[in-house]
Amino acid sequence: MPGGRLTQQERQQIALGLADGLAYAEIARGLERPTSTITREVMRNGGPTGYRADLAHRATERRAHRRRPASPRGPEPVAQPHGRDAEAVREYEELFTTVMMESGLPKMMSRVMVCLLTTDAGSLTASELAQRLQVSPATISKSIAFLESQTLVRRERDERRRERYVIDDDIWYQSMLASVRSLTQQVEIARQGVGVLGPGTPAAVRLENVARFLDFVSESLARAAEQAREVLYTKPEAASDGTA
Repeated sequence: MPGGRLTQQERQQIALGLADGLAYAEIARGLERPTSTITREVMRNGGPTGYRADLAHRATERRAHRRRPASPRGPEPVAQPHGRDAEAVREYEELFTTVMMESGLPKMMSRVMVCLLTTDAGSLTASELAQRLQVSPATISKSIAFLESQTLVRRERDERRRERYVIDDDIWYQSMLASVRSLTQQVEIARQGVGVLGPGTPAAVRLENVARFLDFVSESLARAAEQAREVLYTKPEAASDGTA
């Protein structure tokens, strides 16, 4: 499998693949590159709809020119617990962030989410997040406010009265319930439209079908969330010394 930087020809192949609607994994196989390399390349240079091979190549050359061969900036990589491969963890976090961005979550919010999800404690303070992600506290505050509004994180105080941001099993359950509430509102507004536009008219029939579909989905989602909460969660295995 080739290594090193992508060539201009490879970037042109990526652009052609995106234009043809190919998945990142398929483009990667054609170039004999890791899928993570392709996803990072595309998301760093305009995303799947804005990627241009020539601009991406010039941007990479500019970044390489700006880099100084002196000692690397920033903190040393944090030692990983449980014998984890630090580089593998870093690549996984980058790929996970890209996937969350493609689902519609903004980049910084995706990074914060991934950072919390991949932390064994499941919670971090604002300063810990800022240090790990190398961004300002203000950026963390803005990201947390957005994630909290989407019911994706919650706040709590630790024994030192520090505010911590938490992702645990119940967050996903609460997030599903928030989705159910949103769907229910859409069902109600669609059914209001039936009365306004006149029952039996083409527009009203369309809205009634929307309402029925979303009503079914919301009920199924609420039921599945309740069932999953009861039976699907697992606990970390205890080590030989009794720790998790």
